Amino acid sequence: MAAVGTMAAMGPLPAMGALPPLPTLGVPGVPELKPLTRYEAMRLGPGWSHSCHAMLYAPNPGMLFGRIPLRYAVLMQMRFDGLLGFPGGFVDRRYWSLEDGLNRVLGLGLGCVRLTEADYLCSHLTEGPHRVVAHFYARQLTLEELHTIEISAVHSRDHGMEVMGMVRVPLYTQKDRMGGLPNFLANSFVGTAKFQLLFALKILNMVPEEKLAEAVAATQRPKKAAIDHAGGAAGHLAAHKAGNELAKAGNELGERAEHPGMVHAGAEQQLVGLEGQALAEQLAGAEALEQSVGLGADAVAEQAVAEVME
Repeated sequence: MAAVGTMAAMGPLPAMGALPPLPTLGVPGVPELKPLTRYEAMRLGPGWSHSCHAMLYAPNPGMLFGRIPLRYAVLMQMRFDGLLGFPGGFVDRRYWSLEDGLNRVLGLGLGCVRLTEADYLCSHLTEGPHRVVAHFYARQLTLEELHTIEISAVHSRDHGMEVMGMVRVPLYTQKDRMGGLPNFLANSFVGTAKFQLLFALKILNMVPEEKLAEAVAATQRPKKAAIDHAGGAAGHLAAHKAGNELAKAGNELGERAEHPGMVHAGAEQQLVGLEGQALAEQLAGAEALEQSVGLGADAVAEQAVAEVME
């Protein structure tokens, strides 16, 4: 009888014959994790740990700035360690089923949601020295239900302690190719959270695969173009100003040369001083550029007209 209970907990046996391959992420630049079925995951030995996390999302008809479709509201958390992740945690399989353990953790962080096996999405083996299998769940809610969970999370036990707050994932990309999802993906994520986010967005057809690939590729390109543009503008401005100062000094030298009593050495010293001043201004401009380059990139992103993700 105990064996029957154990098999029931594992879920139904796989059908005989060749099984279709499990879906993979397939996004360049994101390392693949080894997928396995729920049945395979539950057959792993006692040396394996099990983590369960959930993505709660809702269709969102809202329009950012009146023209950018938001498409979906997807919830993630800012954790105590400054990393982004999904609600959930480790489940002790000695005492809890996957769903019971997940709901116990969700109750501490969200307060008012329960998931079932019907919300199960995938399992993956994680990379690294620890033997962990990561289970992932996804539940579609209404936007009103999602908003209720956001409010409830503020009053949960973990708020302000292990969880700093809930955040929504922007699923659009702006015209500058960085604003929105690419900038969000440039943040730091805990464990498999980034992979699970991209995997769910693809599998649930929330974002086209090519748009995911473009967003990931954008995060891997240094923001060199914006820096070079700002640096070039600052350099041209400094050079233009220095050129004006040098031309002015040259004119003064020419005027003094017309008068025999004029001391040329003083003018030459003044010219050298102006050249030094121009060089100092260029160096100061470079320092100011380095300190403000982040602000400059943000300003460019804010001014960019948004491009809808198709």
